[in-house]
Amino acid sequence: QVQLAESGGGLVQAGGSLRLSCTASGRTFSSYVMGWFRQAPGKEREFVAAVSRSYGISKYADSVKGRFTISRDNAKNTVFLQMNSLKPEDTAVYYCAARESSIILLVSGGYNYWGQGTQITVSS
Repeated sequence: QVQLAESGGGLVQAGGSLRLSCTASGRTFSSYVMGWFRQAPGKEREFVAAVSRSYGISKYADSVKGRFTISRDNAKNTVFLQMNSLKPEDTAVYYCAARESSIILLVSGGYNYWGQGTQITVSS
């Protein structure tokens, strides 16, 4: 089992940047595909980005491609989400998720473990 804790959320103006971190407990972090999802008020949780276990492959939602970058440091049990050129429509609670598999999925149902989420608010 793994526990996830996000940090780095906050309020930022449109066009600004933020970096989210998610630190995992346990000693098998490298066994998990790691993903970021987000949920805006009144909307369903949606995929943002995911990275393979060895940081060889990453996937992005079309809405964030070219602006967000996912990365991981297996030695520090941490996954990051660098968010640039933020837009008001990026406002949401962002969740870190772990999937005990080698296959990246873009749906929330495929992830076994979740953090509690961190709020990102982008003002216009």
